[in-house]
Amino acid sequence: MSVTTAAIPASAGPLHATSPTAPGPADAPDTGAATATAVTRPTPGDAAAAAAGSTAPVGSAGSLTLHAPPGLPRPAGLSTDVVQGGMPDINFAAYSHAAEVLAEEMPRCGIDWSLIAGIGRVESTHADHGATDAQGTLIDPIYGPRLDGSLGGNQVITDTDGGRLDGDAAYDRAVGPTQFIPTTWAQYAADGNGDGVADPQNLYDSALTTGRYLCDGGLDLRNPGDIMTAILRYNQSTVYAGKVLGFTHHYGRM
Repeated sequence: MSVTTAAIPASAGPLHATSPTAPGPADAPDTGAATATAVTRPTPGDAAAAAAGSTAPVGSAGSLTLHAPPGLPRPAGLSTDVVQGGMPDINFAAYSHAAEVLAEEMPRCGIDWSLIAGIGRVESTHADHGATDAQGTLIDPIYGPRLDGSLGGNQVITDTDGGRLDGDAAYDRAVGPTQFIPTTWAQYAADGNGDGVADPQNLYDSALTTGRYLCDGGLDLRNPGDIMTAILRYNQSTVYAGKVLGFTHHYGRM
């Protein structure tokens, strides 16, 4: 199996094992679904085969299928170019669909799609610029560094899932475009695209799981203080929080 390691060094955050990548100069601003029946880790071969069978470009709105909900109408000012401060169609669809689901599941939370998008941008540059198949599954799975303490600032987390999600039976690794460690994924996993499986390497599933995690504990994410609480729970770094907020505010202005 070809393993793509996220180009994000691991942090000391308790639940998520990555620290943020810095915004690029062109895009840096100035400032639950139905319970899934399984949690699985996909193989790159399956994702590539699905993508090869699609006639629409990967990550495009035209590639969305029954198991890739369309989400909200795309803001007119939101570019599809990540470098120019935008995101591919499939990323926007996944983030906005997650916010729609959570508005029904957890109305007290009041989460906006832009906050989920901010996490997705910092954690994986929107799943490597929307490199997914038609159902939102990553063409090349994303794995964070091995949490064995060999990198400065890493937690040491011995294996909790038998390598089922992260391919490592000795130590855990963060997985997917929003970088969950296996224990946190198991607690919050959501099926965002309605295919009956909660897959951390699927953009729809990871977006909805991220939203559930951010909303947990009765937070009201219309409140700036609760937004900061949620982001710091995701990664205990004020630098990280600042970057997520910067992208969140940028997308929210679209």
